Amino acid sequence: MNHRLIGGVLAAALACAAQPVLAQEARSYTIGIGAHQVQPKSNNGSLLGGAAQLEIGDNVQPTITFEYFVRENLGIEVLAATPFKHDIEIKGLGKVATTKHLPPTFSLQYHWNSDGAVSPFVGVGVNYTTFMSEKTTGPLRGSKLKLEDSVGVAAHVGVDFGIGERGAIRVDARWIDINSDVKLNGQKIGKAEIDPLVYGLAYVIKF
Repeated sequence: MNHRLIGGVLAAALACAAQPVLAQEARSYTIGIGAHQVQPKSNNGSLLGGAAQLEIGDNVQPTITFEYFVRENLGIEVLAATPFKHDIEIKGLGKVATTKHLPPTFSLQYHWNSDGAVSPFVGVGVNYTTFMSEKTTGPLRGSKLKLEDSVGVAAHVGVDFGIGERGAIRVDARWIDINSDVKLNGQKIGKAEIDPLVYGLAYVIKF
């Protein structure tokens, strides 16, 4: 997956937005099972007063979504996943650590043409990211690294391509605001600015 996906999703959403709305009924819900790639932005912050520049790697993991419709076409979605694992590099030194994170994300979403063959949607919400299992290597081997938890806004856009009466293939993209204080041996040494794009592909079923 790459940045072309979000462009395609946005184009499809804009193309379909003018179609008549067919309601996803209130009190119905969907479950989606798929996979997402977390792709942190380039230049993920600095440590030690700018002396060390961070680079945090990509990762793909299985995901599940649950969305409950509080009104026609308006739903509340939660995204959950198995822990994402990322390599942490310092420019000039290479890989210095790995970390895992869980990124539960809650979004309020509006769907167009939700009973149609092509149904775009947009959403906005909040993300809570908790980091765990940091392990140091290379120049930092033997040190204790800790990334603090993060709370931030999240934006979501996607398209559902209907299959039969209840199923759909979903292609989606998110932007999540994730910033974490970085501590080494208990002392804050900087901030990781991760702010990833998250690309997904899933099978969604309506109930």
